[in-house]
Amino acid sequence: MPFKALNLSESVLRGIQAAGYTDPTPIQLRAIPVVLGGGDLIGSAQTGTGKTAAFALPILSKLANHRPGMPARVLVLEPTRELAAQVETAFRDFARFTNLRAVAVFGGVGYGVQRTELKRGVDIIVATPGRLMDYLKDGTITLRDINVLVLDEVDRMLDMGFLPVVKDIIARCPKNRQTLFFSATVPPEIQAVASFALRNPARVEVGVNRSVNQSVNHAMYLVSFEQKFELLVALLEKTNFDSVLVFSRTKHGADKIARRLKAANHSVAVLHANRSQNQRIEALAGFKSGKYEIMVATDIAARGIDVAGVTHVINYDVPENPEDYVHRIGRTGRAQAVGDAFTLVTPENASDIRDIERFIGQKIPELKLEGFDYKPLSARPAPPVQQGARGSLPGTMRPRSGFRRFGSRR
Repeated sequence: MPFKALNLSESVLRGIQAAGYTDPTPIQLRAIPVVLGGGDLIGSAQTGTGKTAAFALPILSKLANHRPGMPARVLVLEPTRELAAQVETAFRDFARFTNLRAVAVFGGVGYGVQRTELKRGVDIIVATPGRLMDYLKDGTITLRDINVLVLDEVDRMLDMGFLPVVKDIIARCPKNRQTLFFSATVPPEIQAVASFALRNPARVEVGVNRSVNQSVNHAMYLVSFEQKFELLVALLEKTNFDSVLVFSRTKHGADKIARRLKAANHSVAVLHANRSQNQRIEALAGFKSGKYEIMVATDIAARGIDVAGVTHVINYDVPENPEDYVHRIGRTGRAQAVGDAFTLVTPENASDIRDIERFIGQKIPELKLEGFDYKPLSARPAPPVQQGARGSLPGTMRPRSGFRRFGSRR
């Protein structure tokens, strides 16, 4: 079914065409009629399947025209600055042939420009909870005219501890409104929020919440801790990539990886919570434009960026949570394109890999890089030896039980 069969407005259809979209994705096909009909909705689908357009397109069609000097009619809550900026950009792109105005409201930058934009009058506010509360408390923003409330990436907002402030924001919106929840996963905690925020919501679920996007080829490379960076460089040298997203567990680790990659003559951007907002904006813009071929990031980017054409994801560090594995590698293979995702696995990661495999319901294929001089597998070096009370060596690292099953296939 083409977009024009979904009863979207002509101006929005022109925006879709200008944005390069051709056919709606499954989540869009099922969610757009519900949103156009005015019903509440809980929508879930794998990352990279077009959830933003699933609510942005029908919302824009319903708004039709800008109302100068009037309060906003749509509020979209996002967990991170990056998502807020990207969703606002999507609204602007789809609304390019309308006079509708969208503004992004998030922290990490000054208040002046945002206040100026808000005072000009907006139809759609895309906000992070903290900065939005600042404007609600000082009277810059009122929610009295909100008729559509969207909570995007709800599971992530709950993980980040936003539940109390989200409840406060919901309570400030008119009761007679349309409420939409969109999320990659729908854990039980979301049901508790939905019980007071939504009225008889329709449920739209596309794909399996725990599954890896079928357009992503994913595999793992077993390596000793000491050789992780050496293997990363070797993979980059032997891989035909356009842009690569490298994930680190920690901010310090991301900075270290980036420095070493720069020393190896790669163009690298860094994205994590300790970077200033201007640094984060520049890094994302440079990565999207091709100025940087590699982005090294923490899990702030697992759901925080949407960059078309990311050909490869490399998990330099295995994620702590199985869910993050699905979100990380979902940064490639988006919009039905094909992508590759590699994970560097050391002996200390054996338990984490088993948890991920149980979560996704499949084994992660093992690969070995041809021509790479692998050393015997070993865990992370132990910290300085300190004699314990019984002669033990606190902090000594040993490969966890079960890792030998990886090596036994070699």
